[in-house]
Amino acid sequence: MLIFIENTPRAYAWGSRDALPELLGQTPTGEPQAELWLGDHPSAPASVAKASPTPQTLIELIESDPDLYGVNGKPLLFLLKVLAIGAPLSLQVHPDKQQAAQGYAREQAAGIATDARERNYVDANHKPELLVALSEVTALCGFRPLAEAQADLRALAAVADAGPGRDALLHAAALCEVGVEGERLAGSESGAGERTTDGDADGHRVESASAAGRARRAVLEWALGGGTDAAQAVRALAGVVEGCQAGVAGGQSTGEGGQEPVASGHETVASGHETAASIAPDRLRALERLVAAHPADPGVLISLLLHVVTLQPGEAVYLAARQLHAYLGGIAVEVMAASDNVLRAGLTEKHVDPAELMRIVSTEAVADPRFDAHHLQAGLVAYAPEVPDFCLLRARLQPSDDFDDGDGRGSPAAIPRLTDEFAETVRVEAPCPLVLIVTSGRVRVERVRGEFDEVATARRGQSLYVSAGEAIELSGRGEVFLATVGQHWPRVSQLSSGT
Repeated sequence: MLIFIENTPRAYAWGSRDALPELLGQTPTGEPQAELWLGDHPSAPASVAKASPTPQTLIELIESDPDLYGVNGKPLLFLLKVLAIGAPLSLQVHPDKQQAAQGYAREQAAGIATDARERNYVDANHKPELLVALSEVTALCGFRPLAEAQADLRALAAVADAGPGRDALLHAAALCEVGVEGERLAGSESGAGERTTDGDADGHRVESASAAGRARRAVLEWALGGGTDAAQAVRALAGVVEGCQAGVAGGQSTGEGGQEPVASGHETVASGHETAASIAPDRLRALERLVAAHPADPGVLISLLLHVVTLQPGEAVYLAARQLHAYLGGIAVEVMAASDNVLRAGLTEKHVDPAELMRIVSTEAVADPRFDAHHLQAGLVAYAPEVPDFCLLRARLQPSDDFDDGDGRGSPAAIPRLTDEFAETVRVEAPCPLVLIVTSGRVRVERVRGEFDEVATARRGQSLYVSAGEAIELSGRGEVFLATVGQHWPRVSQLSSGT
């Protein structure tokens, strides 16, 4: 069955006011609209579009005939979203399956309402996630080498005003030192120490890994501990960033004028203090966004531990459970395991639980959070991480009038990092249900060799729920993203080996 579905965008404070209405062909409400959920998660299930005589959620549809609409007779394993990021999201981490099951059971036993502000676990599932950019997207994701973070902390301290704030920034840099030395001695973090798993006083798992991992944990605990010195470090950092902005506004150039990097080898940025700080331009821009939105938040300081990643349309990041991250701006399609469990470290007015976050976060480095798509056929690529819950497919038919590859001209230029092509038709197997959204153009969806004709035409912003069965065929002009269960698609390791 091909069933149109819809949902009301979630009005989180970080949402864009116009991006989702523009995609959906709706009039902006004037309020932020952050996420469009296309799934059956109880927190915000999608609905059958124009269902009559009574409204019907996707949960109710699946329950009405689990064998026809469900995944092996059960709810969906995945959740598809569209994100419209107008301001930084919270700095957050999601649990793995064991952590989620234990946390959910603990909060249920404690009688904490699922909609309570202090609730951390609203379900018992893990939440790995994959995000694909529709516009340029900036993200903080995955811990970078400590030597880079330490160099930036020292560079910021060098141009900060003298006083407790500068001293606190240097203290943060000093906390990194043991981990930096471990990285140097090992040549790579994988050799910096044997990874072990310990338990805290409550019996929760706590990762004790490499020297660098332990050093990151020390920085996080200090930054989130609520101490005066960490707050002073954030204020000093904000002062430097504001000085950089003032310097650029006053006519000083960024990365030009013959200035040389002084610490970490990055392109030089004018500091506004008549001194050069060797902070990479993308790092400085991320700090500017964070300071503008959350000038006194410890998440601004913690961001220095993470990679700054800028994605162009079609590029992706994959975040396994337990990896700290935040998205700062842009429009994207996101797929994840069907969960709404979030532990926050900052950059938010919502509940922050530092102790629980420290219990579940992994402090190991991520070499590169970017995730490459794999070419399946003309016009079709798969983003297929090593998880059974989900796989994301992208079909690109002939370019439509509203197609935009990010250059603002609407031309179908090749997208970096992808071996991808347009096609007149694309065939997609459907061994499990599919949830699709058209992100440009107008696309015809037809069930191939079905018992009876199943045809739907969807325009930009419209979504379909496709029950498991025969393959579907896409034609027309435009771009379509399709989420499905991951276990029925080739894994990355299989694609890489050619099996």
